Amino acid sequence: MELQPGREAVVRVAVATLWTSPEAVRPVDRPALTTGADIPAWVSGLNTDQQVGECVLSQLLLGERVLVSEVRPDGWARVVAVEQPAAKLDPRGYPGWLPADQLTTVDPATRTDHPLVVDATVTGLHAEPSGPVVLPGVVVGTRLAPAGPARDGWRPVHVPGRAAPLWLLDNHLTPAPAASPAAEQALAVAQRLLDVVYIWGGLSAHGIDCSGLVHLAWRRFGVLLPRDADDQAVATTPLTLGAERPGDLYFFARPGRKIHHIGIVTATPGDDGERRMLHACYRRRRVIEEPLPADRTATLVGAHRV
Repeated sequence: MELQPGREAVVRVAVATLWTSPEAVRPVDRPALTTGADIPAWVSGLNTDQQVGECVLSQLLLGERVLVSEVRPDGWARVVAVEQPAAKLDPRGYPGWLPADQLTTVDPATRTDHPLVVDATVTGLHAEPSGPVVLPGVVVGTRLAPAGPARDGWRPVHVPGRAAPLWLLDNHLTPAPAASPAAEQALAVAQRLLDVVYIWGGLSAHGIDCSGLVHLAWRRFGVLLPRDADDQAVATTPLTLGAERPGDLYFFARPGRKIHHIGIVTATPGDDGERRMLHACYRRRRVIEEPLPADRTATLVGAHRV
């Protein structure tokens, strides 16, 4: 079936990039636009200026649902990413553009009330147990429908857009949790992304931004926080500064401006007032863990808890 405006579709590549418009993409973005969406090749080809190009809005993971708004003859689809809340942009989710061939129609076989979640930071899906990788670059937080019991340490899963199940190591999967995580559990997921390159709009272990790091860490446990930092502040519970604990969130804003940055608390504040956080750092172009420098402390506007 072809994509239809007004109907849902799902992502059929490991990681799809959501763009501001088809006209905004650059020549350097070609690897991310192909049918296979080679995100590692795309990221490795970006220079430090291109890593923060505002043509990228967000990214979507394999199996993620979208609502199709428009399909253009040139192969682009305007969609709403319904699993990435963005109340100020669209009450249904995050709007943007994707190459249409990175989407497929919804197959009931790929839907389940008891999905499996990828817990490996990055993994690949194989044609058969111990066989060749046919879908590389699948990242933590991806949800897949089981296609049968594990066999010799491998698990078959349904994959959108593919008739036959694919296989991955069973220990790379975990059942979707039934309860919200402890804050330390989400922090532990984020800590596995230390040194991942900063990509504006990134939402994967190949490249990520500050609010993407927070969104992905909690998404691993089925908690769908908003996509952007200012919306994440609205969706979380403010704390008195000094009461924060590891796994809580720090928010930053300049005087009279909206929130522009977010980090995850990694230590209880010290007696000397030192605070530490893990964050995707725009300046350093990496995910880092550090004490708050003076300029960060000057723009710290609150601590919140999920």
